[in-house]
Amino acid sequence: MADRYRGTLGVGVTARLASRILQHRTGAGSGFCRGCGLRRLVWAGRGDSSECIAHEKRLTMWRREWRIALNEQADPDWAGLFDGLA
Repeated sequence: MADRYRGTLGVGVTARLASRILQHRTGAGSGFCRGCGLRRLVWAGRGDSSECIAHEKRLTMWRREWRIALNEQADPDWAGLFDGLA
């Protein structure tokens, strides 16, 4: 999740991506996303739950520049990927 182009980034795991994004957009998501105004989905991946949790932990340790590069592979303009889910 991000608030704007190359802005604050948040990383998380969920089994229900669309509903979780809606929670973040309405302010009912995590306190971090709510406090920082993270409402834009800029990257998403799939896997089984143990893979995803391990990947989330790795991503949180990555340098900011690496996370930005990963996001820009999926969403170069940081426009948000949520509308493409529907």
